[in-house]
Amino acid sequence: HVQLVESGGGLVQTGGSLRLSCASSGSIFSINYMGWYRQVPLKPRELVARIASDDSTNYADSVKGRFTISRDVAKNTVYLQMNSLKPEDTAVYYCNADLGYTHNNYWGQGTQVTVSS
Repeated sequence: HVQLVESGGGLVQTGGSLRLSCASSGSIFSINYMGWYRQVPLKPRELVARIASDDSTNYADSVKGRFTISRDVAKNTVYLQMNSLKPEDTAVYYCNADLGYTHNNYWGQGTQVTVSS
């Protein structure tokens, strides 16, 4: 059983910063990726950033240079530092774990990020 719990969302003004955290517990092993996705109503969930077991990272073009994903292996926690936030970053942000050779996917409950203009 895998649990992912996000925190750190909230309301911020344009240009502000937030840091999201995703604490994982349970049968976390054979990690392929840990990542952050976001979703707005009526649109599909989209990848924001992900970090592989070798610490390589991928970012959506829309957040490159503004967002940074990192992880603390000892704490089983993944972070998303979001700087220079824009109104279009407003969404529910979900933590994701891609585990094992079968690429089982697990999701957190989501945390709301709202950027006011």
